Amino acid sequence: MESSLGRIFTITSFGESHGPCIGVVVDGCPAGLPLTEQDIQREVDQRRPTGPAATTRAEEEKVEILSGVFDQHTTSAPIGLLIWNRDVDSSEYERIRHLLRPGHADYTAFMKYGGYNDFRGGGRFSGRITATFIMAGAIAKKLLALIGTEVLAHTVEIGGIKARPRDPGDIRKNINTNSLKCADPETAEEMLRMIERVKGEGDSLGGIIEGIALNVPVGLGEPVFDTLEGDLAKAIFAIPAVKGVEFGSGFSAATKKGSENNDPFIVQNGRVITASNNAGGILGGISNGMPVVVRAVVKPTSSIAHSQETINIKTMEGAVLEVRGRHDACIVPRAVPAVEAMMAITLCDFAIRAGLIPKVINGVS
Repeated sequence: MESSLGRIFTITSFGESHGPCIGVVVDGCPAGLPLTEQDIQREVDQRRPTGPAATTRAEEEKVEILSGVFDQHTTSAPIGLLIWNRDVDSSEYERIRHLLRPGHADYTAFMKYGGYNDFRGGGRFSGRITATFIMAGAIAKKLLALIGTEVLAHTVEIGGIKARPRDPGDIRKNINTNSLKCADPETAEEMLRMIERVKGEGDSLGGIIEGIALNVPVGLGEPVFDTLEGDLAKAIFAIPAVKGVEFGSGFSAATKKGSENNDPFIVQNGRVITASNNAGGILGGISNGMPVVVRAVVKPTSSIAHSQETINIKTMEGAVLEVRGRHDACIVPRAVPAVEAMMAITLCDFAIRAGLIPKVINGVS
């Protein structure tokens, strides 16, 4: 099992959904970065369940720094970050442990790891693991701020209901005005009504998250195999339930002419920019200085209250699965900070590789 990501700024995630704890080790962080548990806690709190879309599992998710920080500054040693699992109820998973849940990784994990995988709550394949990504992302975002780069993410679609386009200022202003992390509050109300209706039917919904990185330096990315969009896609696909990733105009480019999809170059305030951003801020696998725009498709939550046909992997006989327990009717809003984190981690790694972030940070308070 591969649990590490990055070349210089590397993260190694560990733990399972119903195990004693989850955590991450961040290596390659420069010395001298101001860092406290509160800095990381603020980011982790963004994934707490709220509203009708969310699970009733209410973990405190209290962040602990175990290493790599002294006198509230990073030391360049590996940074160990931990969250203890407190609100765990594995009884439902024990009841159905041999029944393969449609849409989950039960079958593939069972076959790959010979049945030794921790099946409780999805184990290593649970969305709970994204809390470790977000802890690491909090550090990456602080490092990116040193070079003026900011990463934002927001919900742009749920159940086919699409939010109206919003500029970064509106995203910052509106992202926390509703439980769906949607920058279009009016459309968010419509999304919430649909979620409530579908939840009442014992079903679930998916959607789309958009991530935007602003003030990205020109030149991030290492073609031909470590392209910026390739590594971003790899990082985002590590988020459970993500089934599609696109950049800029994405799949809609297939319906356009070259004259419609090309981004004309212009000079503005002495800088080369493009008049449009269909490329999503990346050309040839390298950042071009425009905002990096990525969208991630999140599938409907697989654990639903409907009866579903499956098999008992122990007896190899057909069975009917009825999933009970605590599950999100829509996982999209809780995945928003995870998309933000994975973008930040990837961009931070490339920025350090490019020499834009020093090994020792001096004069930062």
